[in-house]
Formats: sequence, C-alpha cells, structure tokens
Amino acid sequence: MSIRLHLVLLAWGTGLAVTQAAAQWPERPVRFVVPYSAGGSSDTVARLIAARLADRLGQQVVVDNRTGGGTLIGTEIVARSSPDGYTLLMATPPLAVNPALRGKVPYDLARDFVAVTNIAGSSNLLVVHPSVPAASTRELVALLKANPRKYAYGSSGVGGAGHLAMALFESMAGVDAVHVPYKGGAPAVVDLVAGRISIMMANLTTAQPHIRAARLRALAIGKKTRSPLFPELPTVAESGVPGYEANNWNGVVVATGTPRAVIERLHREIVAALKEPAVTERMAKSALEPIGDTPAEFARYLAAEAEKWGRLVRAAGIKPE
Repeated sequence: MSIRLHLVLLAWGTGLAVTQAAAQWPERPVRFVVPYSAGGSSDTVARLIAARLADRLGQQVVVDNRTGGGTLIGTEIVARSSPDGYTLLMATPPLAVNPALRGKVPYDLARDFVAVTNIAGSSNLLVVHPSVPAASTRELVALLKANPRKYAYGSSGVGGAGHLAMALFESMAGVDAVHVPYKGGAPAVVDLVAGRISIMMANLTTAQPHIRAARLRALAIGKKTRSPLFPELPTVAESGVPGYEANNWNGVVVATGTPRAVIERLHREIVAALKEPAVTERMAKSALEPIGDTPAEFARYLAAEAEKWGRLVRAAGIKPE
C-alpha cells in the first residue's frame, strides 16, 4: 500500500470515527464551566439551562463553578479541554474584554473557542441616588459637564461590566466622574442606596427592587431597545447620547475542534429550552431576556464586542486591579 493511500484511508477512518462519536453524543455527563461563584446571575442562567439540557440530552449536565483570575481560570479550563462537546463554557463579557484589559491571557478568543449561542441578556440601567439633581440623562450630562469629577460612580470592579459601561458613557457624553470600584456589584449598590456614591450603571436584576421602592432613580436603559420590564424608561441612546449601547450577556462556547454535529445539537436543544414556558417565566422574574441566536450570529457578536470594548480599554487606559 502506498503512503499516500495509507494516509487517505487513515484520514477517512478518523473522520468516520469523529462522525460516529458526534452522532452518539452525549454518552456521559456534560460539564458546564461557570467562571463565577454560585448564586450570581450567570450561575443562575447556567443552572436553569443545565437542568433543561439534562432532560433533553438524557445525560447529566453538571455546573462547575471555577472562580478566580477575573474569569480566566474557568475560561482556560475550557480552552484547553478536549474538543468533544463534553465541556461547555458560560461565556460573559470578560471573555471578549480580558485580552485588551489584561494584555496577556491564556487563550485566544478567535482561535480557541467556537460559539454555540447567546442564551440571554440583561440590561444595564443608568441609575442615580435620589439626591442627585438630575431627572433625565440629558440633565445628568449637563450636571457632570458643569461639575467635572465632583460626582462618583460605583462598579463591581475595574474592567467589570458596570465600569466599562460607565467609561463608555463618559467617553461618548464627554463627561468626567470619579470611579469607585467595589468587590462586586451588590456592595456598590448598597453604597449607592446609602448615598455614599451618586451614579451607577447597575444590572437591572440588582437595581429594580430599589427603583420600585424609590431608593434609586432610573434615568435610562443601556441596551439598544427599551426593556419590557420598564417600557416607560428611555434608552441612553435616545436620551442624549446617540449610539450608546452596553449589554450584559450569557452565552455558550466550546473548544475549537468540537464536531459541527455536536455544536448544532447543543444549539438546537438550548434554543428549544429557551422556548419552554417555565424557562421563559423564570428568566422574566430574573430580568433576563432570552436570545438563542445562531452560532454564526453569536460568533459575529463576540468579535464585535471584543473590538468595541478593546478600543475603549485602550483609549481610556483602563488597567486591571
């Protein structure tokens, strides 16, 4: 047998084996890595989808919380995992932001991961303490321009979603406020309610009970369109900062090399789960909006997020803590 024929047969046999394995997937439990501690919004989404996937796939889907390194520890685990569909990553904005923010990370977004779907999004709200003399985004912009660095805003930490959302707001609105980073979004909201800071781009899930109790004043929503939870609330873009958009999102990616059939099965089952009334209801209660886009659409979104936030991080000189 010639070497060329041998290599052809070997490649054919390997391809057949991969195809058969994909057709039989999953034959054992699936690991869903969440690079955050239990109890947060991303963990909530992961556990909700994991439970529905387990029923639909006929195999256990185990949520594995791997915290540390600003999501880098959990992310690297999946980047270095076997590309067989048995290890999933709960992807969130830091996946796209960290390369620019940290300079050196143990993965390459375009090289090491393949998108499956963007599961759900949640909105940032531009909120202020009731003592702040601004009843709209335009009034807040005017106030900040007249008083540079007088007012402080809080965030969950340097380079976190709330920090980047406010940094984008400052850049696009031409204002300058003082950033006060906290170890998490919850303590930042506590200080905002207490009046120790004045402004925040807060996650809708965290902020809405304080807004409804009049402990905080909501000025605008950070996404492109209005939220069904606060339909009367305008977007930042339509309130004086054209083109502004800053979203939180939770999606699924797998290691590059995962068989296309497995990716398609994962996508199909997750999208089907998102349409279940129990899932829709639970997400609505958590201020989450189901997405379920295609792998190609999510891949384009990831690339766009990396470009957008990378440009902001470099321009603003944002460095990790």
